[in-house]
Amino acid sequence: MLKMLTHSGRLPFLLLLCVVSTLWGYPFRPPLDLDVTPRTTVLSNGLLDLRRFRGSTLNYSLLLLEEEAGLLYVGARGALYALQASDISNSSLQTIDWEASDDQKQQCLNKGKDNKTECYNHIRFLQRFNSTHLYTCGTHAFSPLCAYIDGREFKISSAFEEGREKCPYDPNKGYTGLLIDQQMYTASQYEFRSFPDIRRNSPNPTLRTEEAPTQWLQEADFVGSALVRKSASSSVGDDDKIYYFFTEKSQELSPYFSHSRVARVARVCKSDRGGLLTLQKKWTSFLKARLVCSLPDYEFHFNVLRSVFFLEGSGPQDSVFYGIFGLEWKNVKASAICQYSISDIQWAFEGPYMESKEDSSSKWTQYTGKVPEPRPGSCVTDQLREKGINSSTNLPDDVLHFVRRHPLMYRQILPQKQRPLLFRRNVDYTKIAVHRVTGLDDRIYHVLFIGTDEGWMQRAVKVDGQLHIIEELQLFEEPQPVESIIISEKQMSVYVGSPTSVVQLPLSTCSRYSSCFDCVMARDPFCAWDGLECVEITSHNRRANLTQDILNGNQGCDESTADDQVLHRSRSVMAGDDVLLQCELSSNLATPEWMLNGKELRGYGLDSGYRVGTDGLLVIEARPYQSGDYCCFALENGVHVPVVIYSLTVRQELPAPPPVEPTRPRLTTAIYWTIQTSPSDSPEDFHPTPMSPRFEFLSVRNMEAMYLSLITILGGLCFVLTVVLLYVGFCLQGRRGKYSLRAAARGERKRGAHLELKTISSHCNGKPDAHDGLLQIVPGEATTSPNKELPPAPPLPPPPESEYVNGLSATLPSVLRKMNGNSYVLLRQTDGDTTSPLCYSFTEELNRILEKRKHTQLCSKPDESSV
Repeated sequence: MLKMLTHSGRLPFLLLLCVVSTLWGYPFRPPLDLDVTPRTTVLSNGLLDLRRFRGSTLNYSLLLLEEEAGLLYVGARGALYALQASDISNSSLQTIDWEASDDQKQQCLNKGKDNKTECYNHIRFLQRFNSTHLYTCGTHAFSPLCAYIDGREFKISSAFEEGREKCPYDPNKGYTGLLIDQQMYTASQYEFRSFPDIRRNSPNPTLRTEEAPTQWLQEADFVGSALVRKSASSSVGDDDKIYYFFTEKSQELSPYFSHSRVARVARVCKSDRGGLLTLQKKWTSFLKARLVCSLPDYEFHFNVLRSVFFLEGSGPQDSVFYGIFGLEWKNVKASAICQYSISDIQWAFEGPYMESKEDSSSKWTQYTGKVPEPRPGSCVTDQLREKGINSSTNLPDDVLHFVRRHPLMYRQILPQKQRPLLFRRNVDYTKIAVHRVTGLDDRIYHVLFIGTDEGWMQRAVKVDGQLHIIEELQLFEEPQPVESIIISEKQMSVYVGSPTSVVQLPLSTCSRYSSCFDCVMARDPFCAWDGLECVEITSHNRRANLTQDILNGNQGCDESTADDQVLHRSRSVMAGDDVLLQCELSSNLATPEWMLNGKELRGYGLDSGYRVGTDGLLVIEARPYQSGDYCCFALENGVHVPVVIYSLTVRQELPAPPPVEPTRPRLTTAIYWTIQTSPSDSPEDFHPTPMSPRFEFLSVRNMEAMYLSLITILGGLCFVLTVVLLYVGFCLQGRRGKYSLRAAARGERKRGAHLELKTISSHCNGKPDAHDGLLQIVPGEATTSPNKELPPAPPLPPPPESEYVNGLSATLPSVLRKMNGNSYVLLRQTDGDTTSPLCYSFTEELNRILEKRKHTQLCSKPDESSV
């Protein structure tokens, strides 16, 4: 017990030590040949020959290209499209709307799924079934269905089939599938709580992986699959093989805590029919091995496989796999690309096995016991057929029992040259596609198209085991992951699917390169220089006059022709001023170098008077001896290419202004000055001439002080003016009459509120009084009796002997009762002299209305607006 506690106490310390060692070993300064910078960067507004398709739905993640028919099939959310491969933006398209019903969506919602993303019909499978039909499957709101599509009319031509054995429920689960000779091979986690599985569906016997007593797949996440045909070219009658690529939970003992998940490749034989009794309806040829993609100098491993591409060659041994790998840490961005050969994968499957001492949950170690014959996991060959084993059903039971217990191989599959082709920090690659191109030197180059999680695509070429990134293209303005990439050699286009649209781009845009050096240094296998412009080599039958250098990227161009592309600019500044000489480089790999009057500028220290940055050369406090011709060169691949030449003139003093004619006074006088200096002036020959006292105030520093003083004075005036205007506005607003409501306390009333309504003016006759012209509104309540007849209105009191001058008699009722639910208000007008005409018109009108209603009985249901 004490020993266990001691080990458990050491565990956190060991984990911390591993974390520190891993972070310390993280290649923040990896080899320069791995952490490659793209040569050029093209934003979305600078893309050439871009075509885009966007339908009425989302998630254009499934693409199927048929070169002969010239069609690009697109599987999206709730729809399928047939686009013209020559121009996907062409309006002549065909559409199949296939969305889940409302009832099915409601059932999906009842299962606790997201009705904004998951409860739709996401198309996950679309491939050619035969010469006339396609076959497709969709999640159908967590109830998968499959159907046949008539390829000629592009419509669903059959009843829907149950798809739970062919398509996953969850649109986010890893999934891969192939249709081979009308047989469907798929791999995914199909149902809710099921284990990941590799299956072959009807019409042949359905096969799947083993789950007990040894579970062959541990939380596998599939990213791709490929068929490698070996039966046609095999001299021993070997079978075709299907490879599945995925990431799963690690089963091996590892000194690194970060290896909780590893990348795998699994293999099955196409003609496998399962065992007779043992492994009945299970694969008898299933084997898996680990894919390693790491930086060996740092023992830094990329364990998560994100995408894979199978580049088929003239034979199985010429075929290769490219894989994109990432890290388990989701908050750290890093990607690597590794290449594997079929022979290396075959070497791992022919090696020793691994075993688990207890069950599949324990760690696996190398198996050192006896291996039965024929070799477990191998396909049926001519040698076995001679022994009477014509299919997997004829295999002995001991072989099948061994296969059940030993699906994992001991050997690890290392990439070519045992290192990645590319390693990029701060980038998450998502998809990859590869194309073979023959250069002018008759060599075959692999051109890689790599998509990122932010909607960029990088185009790279493999040269001597290393990658050179030709360019990076921003395909979408809004960041979104690239979900699929397909290359068309016939259309010379690449198609990219994303959550919002599908884009079509040419395989290369040679016209972007404006000079011979730019064309050659790009090292683009599609492009070459013909003496006048950069052209595609496929468009020229005569290639003798074309120039291309993929291996080095620096040979074939005449340096004398580079002078024709140089820009010439002039700059003139005053002595003591700073001036920036910009040098815009089209290549991210080029570095600027400067020359003054044909001599290289060296030493950009603090006291040199120069600073060199990515945007150009900064001349600090320019002096006359710094005048001359500055030439900026772009240094790339050992070649200096001139970019721009500046003729800089540093002037020492101001000339006298032109005389002003006294007969024609001018409101403003423009002052021009010119200082004559020699480019060859040295610091010893520099003798500044005193500035004329008349124009001494026109020096640069004095002018700056004058501008600052003027701006300060104007700002102060504006502030004072603003304060005055605000003060005047508030004063006028306070004296201007208006209607306003205010609440005042009223003693011993239920509502306890007193509202006053001011009239148009509180100074009708010029006498300021706090109560002049006030109409006090006092809300109140009165009981009503809907069943009783309303009493007649009380008569108005007789007018007093004295009347107001304006004719308004003091006959205002003191109370207007609440009748039939209408609240009354008490209107009081305070005494005051109201000789103003404005007050006269108001009171006269009010008196006339009251006199008219004096002896009129109120209605039983008075209108509220009349109160």
